[in-house]
Amino acid sequence: MIGSVHVLEGGSNAVNGIWTQFGGNLSFVCLAISLWAHFSIQFQSRSVTQEKIAFGIIAGGASIGSILLAVEVNPGIYIDMRFSPLALAGMFGGPIAAAFAASLAMAFRFAVGGTAMIDGLIAIAVATGIGLAANIWIRKRSAELMDVALLSLALGAALIVLMAVLPTLVHARVLAIIGLPMTVLNCLATALCGFVLLKTQQWELERSILVTAFSQSPDYLYVKDRNSRFITVNENMSRLFRFRTTAEMTGLSDFNLISRPRAEEFYYLEQQVMDTGVPLIDSVERIEDRYLLASKVPLKDRQGRVIGLAGVTRDVTERTALERELRKSKNLLSHAMAGMSDGIAMYDSKGFLVFCNDQYRAAFPLSGDARVVGAHISDILRRVAETGERTGIPDADREEWIRSVSATLHSNKDEEVQLHNGDWRSIRTRLAEDGTAMAVVSDITATKQAEIALRLSAEQLRNLAETDGLTGIVNRRAFDEAFARETAGSARKNTSFSLLMVDIDRFKAYNDTYGHPAGDQCLRVVSKCLRQSVSRPADIVARYGGEEFVVLLPATSAKGAMIVAEQFARLLSQENIVHSGSEFGRVTASIGISCATGATLRIDPSRLLTEADAALYDAKTQGRNRILAHSPEERQGMKDVG
Repeated sequence: MIGSVHVLEGGSNAVNGIWTQFGGNLSFVCLAISLWAHFSIQFQSRSVTQEKIAFGIIAGGASIGSILLAVEVNPGIYIDMRFSPLALAGMFGGPIAAAFAASLAMAFRFAVGGTAMIDGLIAIAVATGIGLAANIWIRKRSAELMDVALLSLALGAALIVLMAVLPTLVHARVLAIIGLPMTVLNCLATALCGFVLLKTQQWELERSILVTAFSQSPDYLYVKDRNSRFITVNENMSRLFRFRTTAEMTGLSDFNLISRPRAEEFYYLEQQVMDTGVPLIDSVERIEDRYLLASKVPLKDRQGRVIGLAGVTRDVTERTALERELRKSKNLLSHAMAGMSDGIAMYDSKGFLVFCNDQYRAAFPLSGDARVVGAHISDILRRVAETGERTGIPDADREEWIRSVSATLHSNKDEEVQLHNGDWRSIRTRLAEDGTAMAVVSDITATKQAEIALRLSAEQLRNLAETDGLTGIVNRRAFDEAFARETAGSARKNTSFSLLMVDIDRFKAYNDTYGHPAGDQCLRVVSKCLRQSVSRPADIVARYGGEEFVVLLPATSAKGAMIVAEQFARLLSQENIVHSGSEFGRVTASIGISCATGATLRIDPSRLLTEADAALYDAKTQGRNRILAHSPEERQGMKDVG
């Protein structure tokens, strides 16, 4: 806009003509920017500087076109929308585009001349400067719609200020006459063209991303026409077939690249995809020594007609080799697993069975059907509990047993379990770093049976070593061990401890009269009577030697010992074993009793034996067939039982 202005004559027709010219000016500016948006894609293959120069030239040309279409509001005074392209060049093109656009606009304005030339050059510089300021504002990010709106407002505000301060424009009263619509139209042009440039940038970015992704994809990408000829390929595809550029493959087909039989096979498959519209997914192809995995989909236009085919091929040569090795290793492992005698199972960190061999299932015949891949350990144990496969499962709370056993799955442990049929299984569980639990199950039935047999043999040997062979009661050696153990226990507890020493009267005469077999039977009867006389498990009856016996009575007073002795004498009398060599006419026994408490037992427990033996001696010297009790602390009286 340049020069002064006065009110035009001619009424509404003149005003309508001005607005028509303004509309044409606005349309030209928008058209110029739109054409740039349309053809800017051609410059993406060139340098950024060349693209900015081209944008600056287009913006400068749009500004010049706007000047040429300027509206004359007074002789020599013109109003136009040259400022919108200049501001947009500064904002979207930066200093390079702004310099070219402003230079062209200023040169043309200078060539036109006129009374408002200086004001026009100043206005061009201001509009360009506003665009450069906006460029600095958005330098570290992409422009947004709000930035365009702010640019439009800033440009409108600058135009109002210029119309209010530049002398020529003030003199022509431009601000008062047509300042508002002209400002609004410049702001509108800036907003519309800015929106177009924003969308263009967005489309260019998306296209750039797609082109880059297509070009630099590690896979082999290509598009073919209806006759299976290449329309475009990416760089990997051209390198696969040893072409220097992707353009060299345009127009070629598989018949130009691979052997004819393979090309015919690919052509048939691709034509089938385009004829049926059904994609081909992950088809294995082999080109020379490479294994490829190809997927091909038909391309359709808006009317749904198939116009070509898009393909993506991945090189799976290394993966194929690894899979081959994996299958080989898996087969070897399967053979090894099948041939081994032990059962193997693997559970993941959550307790689910991920692998097991047949031997593992066979090791548990009643729950083998539940031991399948995907089963949880709790479900397997529930089947074990339901079938009673293992011994020792509580009937009262099976779920608690299942929870407790499941909780110990992921721990290093060795355990032995017995099955319902008496078989034994060894379960060795080891935990891996990733939480996987591996269980190895072995049949140890034979080993366990041998162990039990050995333990029974050892027990029998021990019993033989501790038992008197004739009477079946404890022998002298075992008695000595029991005496030391029991007297020590009574000393600790400070309880009474009694001991009976028994001797068969005139036993030598009995042997001489009736023979040794009868004597052995007599000893067996006496030992039986002694065993029947005691009632507690802690009481011990032992053969002390020859025809002598001894009875240990822990936690028993002298009175209690006397009762035991009397019971024995009564039982022996009831047996009524004839003994012609005895003054009583039958087999009798003399009994010596000794009783002591904690103090004596702690100091000298052997005194119990000494006192019992002394009591027995006194009973025999005083007529036999009687009970006599001595005490380490106090001698007891004598009682005849004849």
